[in-house]
Amino acid sequence: MKKNIVWVISLLAAMSHSALADDMAIKRRLNKMGIETENIHPSPIVGLSTVITNQGLVYVTEDGKYLLEGPIYDLSGQMPVNVTNQILAKKIEAMSAQMIIFKAPEEKYIVTVFTDVTCGYCKKFHQDIAEYNKKGITVRYLAFPRNGLHHESAKTMTSIWCSADRQKALTEAFKGETISPIEKCKTVDITAQFNIGHMLGINGTPALVLEDGTVIPGYLTADDLVKGLEKLKKK
Repeated sequence: MKKNIVWVISLLAAMSHSALADDMAIKRRLNKMGIETENIHPSPIVGLSTVITNQGLVYVTEDGKYLLEGPIYDLSGQMPVNVTNQILAKKIEAMSAQMIIFKAPEEKYIVTVFTDVTCGYCKKFHQDIAEYNKKGITVRYLAFPRNGLHHESAKTMTSIWCSADRQKALTEAFKGETISPIEKCKTVDITAQFNIGHMLGINGTPALVLEDGTVIPGYLTADDLVKGLEKLKKK
C-alpha cells in the first residue's frame, strides 16, 4: 500500500513538472513574438493550452509550435456554448469594482455593457436605462473608447469613471454636458476595460455581454433584450 502511494506521488510530481515545462515552452515562443502571457491553463481540447495574453485569448499546442485564435464551442448540449467567452466572463467579474452599475430593483438579469460616450446608440441605450431596470435588468457599464485609448473620448471616460458620482457623471456626459477633467485615479483602469472588450472580439458599441459570456452587438430595446434573455434562459 505504501509503495502504491509513493508511486502515485511520483507520477503526479512528474506530470506537474511536465506541465510546467510545457508552459515555459509556450511562454518562450510567445515572448519572442512580443506577446506577454498572463495565464496558461489546460483547454477543453487535449493537447491545447488556453493562454490569456496581453493581446487576447488564444490556444497554443503544448510544445508552443502552433497557435489557434477564435472561440471553442461545447456541442454536448442542445445549443453550442462559447467556452472561450465563459473564461473571459470571469475576467469581467473581476472588474466589478470598476463598473458603473444601474441596479434593477427586482433583479432578474445582469448585462454588462461596453459603452462609449460619443456613440449615438449608446446614448439611446442610456436614455432608456430606467426601462431596462424596470424589466429586471441590471446594467453594468465598462468603458470601450471605440476610437482608441488616445482619443478624446477615452480621456472623457477616464474622468467619468474617476468621478465621485460615476452614475451622475455618465448620465451628464450622455446628455452632452461637459465633464470636469480628471487625468487618472488609482481605482480605475480604462485600458484594462478596453482590452477585455477586445479579447471578447468587440469592435463597436454598445456591446452587451451576458453572464455566460455571450456577446450581443448593437442596441436593443428593453422589450427585445428581455425576449432574448428569456429565450437563452430556456435553451
